[in-house]
Amino acid sequence: MLAYGVIGDYVDEYLRISETTAMQSLKLFVKVVISLYSDQYLRSPTTNDIARLLEIGERRGFPGMLGSIDCMHWTWKNCPTSWKGMYCDYKCEATIILEAVASYDLWIWHAFFGLPGSNNDINVLEKSFMFTELAQGCAPRVNYSINGHDYTMGYYLVDGIYPQWSTFVKTISAPIGAKKKHFAAAQAFTRKDVECAFRVLQARFAIVRQPARFFKVPDLKDIMKA
Repeated sequence: MLAYGVIGDYVDEYLRISETTAMQSLKLFVKVVISLYSDQYLRSPTTNDIARLLEIGERRGFPGMLGSIDCMHWTWKNCPTSWKGMYCDYKCEATIILEAVASYDLWIWHAFFGLPGSNNDINVLEKSFMFTELAQGCAPRVNYSINGHDYTMGYYLVDGIYPQWSTFVKTISAPIGAKKKHFAAAQAFTRKDVECAFRVLQARFAIVRQPARFFKVPDLKDIMKA
């Protein structure tokens, strides 16, 4: 069901269990996956992780870059009728938003899921815990230099909707000149890391590529996190 996105009664004869049992087994399975592996994979980068990310970022032309951040919408087929107005996105489909940060090797180390699809990326950012550690002063130190200037805070590549924060590097809209055009092209190319991670996630686990059939948001959160 996770890998192919099939419904419960599709596997009932093969597994010789009922549809209800198959769905309950899926819910229990994803909870076990979260309890076993979330601390190892879905966590903030350690000092060693940051050193590796900074080294790769510098080789790609972006010293100080820690990854790319973006949002993905998961269509919710069985969204309650009374909630559809709140969960409908710009396509008039009920969706739930996933905010994620991905590195060059498709490691998604930050995932915030659960806000209604009517929100935009800025609304999701304001609700997420992306910069909690940084705001509390307990985030790992990041040290790098650009053009003779020393910096102690990493940054992320984002698209144009995100605010003008020092932790974000956006592209240049309507660039003029070869230098600015080169930067805009390099930023757009490197920022595709997170979008590529979304596509790989959907290709590997078809359940998040197809409309969600579960009725409760906590169940969808567990599936996405797993």
